Amino acid sequence: MSLIVVGVDGSEPSNEALRYALHQATLEGAEIRAVTAWHVPAATYGGPGASPLVNVREVFEEDAEAISATALDSVRAEDGDVKIDAVIREGHPAKVLLDAAADADLLVVGSRGLGGFSELLLGSVSHECAQHSTCPIVIVHRRSGA
Repeated sequence: MSLIVVGVDGSEPSNEALRYALHQATLEGAEIRAVTAWHVPAATYGGPGASPLVNVREVFEEDAEAISATALDSVRAEDGDVKIDAVIREGHPAKVLLDAAADADLLVVGSRGLGGFSELLLGSVSHECAQHSTCPIVIVHRRSGA
């Protein structure tokens, strides 16, 4: 059985990527590994000597788990018999995705679309994955009008 790895971050392009991966998995009889990466930005900790009032690592990990659960719940009616494993990992999103796809037959990621800079058609994560993936990769853009 083949394996499709898909990046899940809660954005609309990521949701489109998940739907695409599900469609492909259904056609090919594949399993899906839905990967959500998280990290704590250094600025979160404040300046020297600052101490956060909460365990920020737990907060970021819980947010990632909620994002993953919401995305997977949104496709549960469509998943049929496709096995979907949710993977939540700490680290830079591109590295986490590339590591998770090391044994995959396909990597699917969303494009960031036309966000802040209209001339940038790919986000840094999708670009890095496209440059370094050891398996075929599909970059899914937002549907027009979405």
